[in-house]
Amino acid sequence: MSIQYHEQSRVFSLETAHSLYQIKADATGVLLHLYYGKKTEQDMSYRLFLTDRGFSGNPYEQRLNRGYSLDTLPQEYAGSGVGDYRLPAVQTVSENGSRSVDLRFVDYQVEKGRQPLNGLPFVRESADTETLKITLRDSVIGLDVELLYHVFPALDVIVRSARLINTGKQALTIEKAASACLDFLYGDYDVLHFHGRHCMERIPERLRLPRGVAAFGSRRGMSSHHSNPFVVLCDRNATENAGDCYGCMLMYSGNHLEEMEVDQTGSTRLVVGIHPDGFSWTLNPGEAFETPEALLSFSGSGLNGLSHQYHDLIRRQVIAPRWQNVQRPVLINSWEAAYFDFDAEKILRFAHSAKDLGIEMLVLDDGWFGNRNDDNRGLGDWAVNEKKLGCTMKALSDQIHEMGLQFGLWFEPEMISEDSDLFRTHPDWALTDPDRKPMLARNQMVLNMSRQDVVDYLFESMCAVLDSAKIEYIKWDFNRSVANCYSKALPASRQGEVAHRFMLGTYQLLEKLLKHYPDLMIEGCSGGGGRFDAGMLFYCPQIWCSDDTDAIERLEIQCGTSYGYPVSAMGAHVSAVPNHQTGRVTPFGTRGVVAQSGTFGYELNPEKLSDEEKEQIRVQVSDYHRYADLIAHGTYYRLTELNVEKDFSAWMFVSPDQKEALVNLVMTHVRANSPVPFVRLQGLLASGRYCLEGTEAVFSGAALMYGGFVFKHVHGDYAAVQAHFVLDR
Repeated sequence: MSIQYHEQSRVFSLETAHSLYQIKADATGVLLHLYYGKKTEQDMSYRLFLTDRGFSGNPYEQRLNRGYSLDTLPQEYAGSGVGDYRLPAVQTVSENGSRSVDLRFVDYQVEKGRQPLNGLPFVRESADTETLKITLRDSVIGLDVELLYHVFPALDVIVRSARLINTGKQALTIEKAASACLDFLYGDYDVLHFHGRHCMERIPERLRLPRGVAAFGSRRGMSSHHSNPFVVLCDRNATENAGDCYGCMLMYSGNHLEEMEVDQTGSTRLVVGIHPDGFSWTLNPGEAFETPEALLSFSGSGLNGLSHQYHDLIRRQVIAPRWQNVQRPVLINSWEAAYFDFDAEKILRFAHSAKDLGIEMLVLDDGWFGNRNDDNRGLGDWAVNEKKLGCTMKALSDQIHEMGLQFGLWFEPEMISEDSDLFRTHPDWALTDPDRKPMLARNQMVLNMSRQDVVDYLFESMCAVLDSAKIEYIKWDFNRSVANCYSKALPASRQGEVAHRFMLGTYQLLEKLLKHYPDLMIEGCSGGGGRFDAGMLFYCPQIWCSDDTDAIERLEIQCGTSYGYPVSAMGAHVSAVPNHQTGRVTPFGTRGVVAQSGTFGYELNPEKLSDEEKEQIRVQVSDYHRYADLIAHGTYYRLTELNVEKDFSAWMFVSPDQKEALVNLVMTHVRANSPVPFVRLQGLLASGRYCLEGTEAVFSGAALMYGGFVFKHVHGDYAAVQAHFVLDR
């Protein structure tokens, strides 16, 4: 059993392969967090130390025990307004205006497996999953909070969420409902978070936690390019390969907030969930509200070890089973090749050239529908523009399939253009404030996905296109942040629900489409990586990592993404040079090496390639197929440390049986008379003997890991090298 309850001490122990998570319901009914970390065979209650601290008051039941204060105790789900002055996990307003929430332990339940969330993505159960449900209650306001813990022992992951239930006779307004609250009694921590911007997402930044509050999040109606819903707390001395690290990833694609507070005693509190700014939810008697899931993992072997646990979790329990072991087709996307300027004849020429190069899928990007000849019009009118194409979508698809290629289409379902038939017919379907002109971005507005009629329209119109032709793939885009978040279908008192209901509507549409088309592969996209999160990965086995296709910039983007997400989920393509975003010129081979560490494809016009470039593509496609399983399912190691100045970036993949390894290195700064690039490999069998492919050299695994490997003769701008090692049989 991975979940144990000790009746006498009222201690809950949640065990994974390498970690222990321990909770205690004390004599007052307060649920305390005792410990999270490496396994111990111990009741960790001894770590609690009660002492009187000035201006830290006492619950009424403990009024004579001045050492007992909610303000200093490590709590599992902190209430508000009753003496804990740190970050709350839950905030409500009662009909009488009271804002106090005081939660006490009521009971618990342990069961095998898990139940899915209602309308939200969730971590799919495994054979060894167990669930602990702890019920807390505030009997004064009539609020029950069910804390859910889904334990995945083999993956070293504990998934948390909360379910708030109104058991009273009056409505409650929820103003904050965190998915997880985690108190660390002792220790000094750094926080690793992932900031960015459009075309430069998930850049890791490691900071020393200050006294007081630090917070990261998004109010953009999306998980965003600017702050990913994933943070890591780690020991000050933790490295890629050593030290204690705690990860918390929110499985949600909308507004989110990650808060950390170091209090007067040096304790650290982490609270993660839906961003409370602009959020409120009316909870009538008998109703319940479920929070998104927070995915917790602890590693005692550094940041690489933590990444491996998240990679395994996402590949095995988040990505849909349909796609877990499917080698993704090498695709070419029409966007940077043609933008809006195309017809069927041009697309078929692209397809013919792509087929000759070994490419397996052609994706027709923006511009195939409505009056969409630029990005100022047409969104929402999901009907094929046969006049522009010069044929039906079926005719185009049939000809592409006759060449031996698969076919995909671009959609941006959640958006609407002012210049569209849909807006002229249903202006109330756009998110707009009464009597106010909307904020536009790309001259487009956002559809109100909180409305069922909008979801139904999108489902029907998308099905009409998908039913008209053979289409194996959708690129699902989302090209602006959300503003004017007002629904004409809800009363004034419930406008704080719109942003979350928007996400529920998007998830519902994805769920309906995938149920209707179980073999349809959807690649998530939001101007590239604006919704790269575990919530979207539940529906989309891969996400376009960034609109920035510059290979050198992608090194930083893909490395930052790898801290929480596997490379098998990262859409990565070779694009033309000078690069469309940066103007940089990089070698074709380097662009291939970088893009192969993802779902491989091309973003260029194949008709403009030289014979030499065409031959390089044939080799790259062949190499991708050769290494695809190793890259998608192997263990990924970052070989260059975060914030350590290097003239190169290096990473590697090791097969699960440790018989094969692929090492990649890209020079980012070439210097005269420079040091020789050198890295210590990871994850090999120390006693194994590894042959370096293409040479007669043989190395012991111990030598490569402890003595390292030298890359010789790496010259020229942005040169790349791959070294393939195979265990000598």
